[in-house]
Amino acid sequence: MDTIASLFSFITTPVSWVIVQFHKVYGALFGPDTGWAWGLSIVSLVILIRICLIPLFVKQIKATRAMQTLQPEMKKIQERYKNDKQRQSEEMMKLYKETGTNPLSSCLPILAQSPFFFALYHVLNSIANNDTIGVINESLLKSAQQAHIFGAPLAAKFTDSSADVAALEASLTTVRIVTAVMIVLMSASQFYTQRQLMTKNVDTTVKTPFMQQQKMLMYIFPVMFAVFGINFPVGVLVYWLTTNVWTMGQQMYVIHNNPTPGSKAQAAYLERLHKHVTNHGKTRGRGEKAIVKAIVAKGRDRNEYERKFINGLNKAGLAAQADGSVIKSEGAVATVAEDGTPTTAAAPKRQQPKRQSKSQRQSGGAKHADEPTSLKKSDDEPEDAKPDAAKKAAQKPGGSTRSKAQSGQRKGGPQRPKSPSKK
Repeated sequence: MDTIASLFSFITTPVSWVIVQFHKVYGALFGPDTGWAWGLSIVSLVILIRICLIPLFVKQIKATRAMQTLQPEMKKIQERYKNDKQRQSEEMMKLYKETGTNPLSSCLPILAQSPFFFALYHVLNSIANNDTIGVINESLLKSAQQAHIFGAPLAAKFTDSSADVAALEASLTTVRIVTAVMIVLMSASQFYTQRQLMTKNVDTTVKTPFMQQQKMLMYIFPVMFAVFGINFPVGVLVYWLTTNVWTMGQQMYVIHNNPTPGSKAQAAYLERLHKHVTNHGKTRGRGEKAIVKAIVAKGRDRNEYERKFINGLNKAGLAAQADGSVIKSEGAVATVAEDGTPTTAAAPKRQQPKRQSKSQRQSGGAKHADEPTSLKKSDDEPEDAKPDAAKKAAQKPGGSTRSKAQSGQRKGGPQRPKSPSKK
């Protein structure tokens, strides 16, 4: 163990120095020998490490987005070699190499913090073995051995014997209960973080070998933590539980504000963004503008949720611009229904004039404002002309029938000339 500790001396000394500096601050508040002082020092160490790893986390997000841009190509490869899994994997790796993407980039934060994890493990193990390490001298060593978290010493482990726990002035039952609860919380937080990543923030339209690996890790990591956690000191469990909680909160923030295109999280985000933009008529902040700008730049390559978002803006009388802003569209009139849903107002239909029936046109007594001019002229004829026309019609065979036809309005063109009567 001393040989392994010497190999990690380049990192154990800085880690022990950071813990001691935080211990000075919390020791002045809670007492130097309390579990709060040493426990909060370990938590502060985790927070400091994770803050330093934020640039690496941003790089991880960018690499993940680069993987998303390759989804159409991955889908083509899957369809082309759907019956040859080996050739499919080879073409996938060739695509990764040509585009410079790494499907294992999501593991970078874990790999980066692994040296700090091992360094803290050796620091706490040295405390349990009553050995000084780094900048922790004999006085700090005794103070750390007296520190208890919920009755369990920082250096105690689940697999320790009753004699080892008694040497640290604690109860074996208490140590095992505390360590078991922390192991369960550590495994559960790891499983939930991986599960929300797979169920909410992954484009399920394209299945890749990388997705299958992530699904396997979702179940493997919690089991690994449960198996190896029984050999971790309480201080290391505090460190790893704090790391998992930080990762879970960080992942929830990314899923809520910068989801993966094509995922369920993007559908929920665009729905919230659509509601905000339609209510205020503009985007807020650089984050929303960057999302809208990326959607506009895709053009015909937009997914289902992005097309629905753009169509929703158009129906509300708004138009997304190339710079990520939103302006009012001149081609649509925005209206809001009773339930608050934006709709587009339709132009009123032209009303056609009411058409008269044949009986109304033939009747000469009723006079309407919209009556044809030919009817009005027939009413204005002198009354003495009407009996003469009736007499002439009566003298001809079938004249009564023709008179009825002639009394109405002419249809179409000129009528047939009258044939002369035979005497």
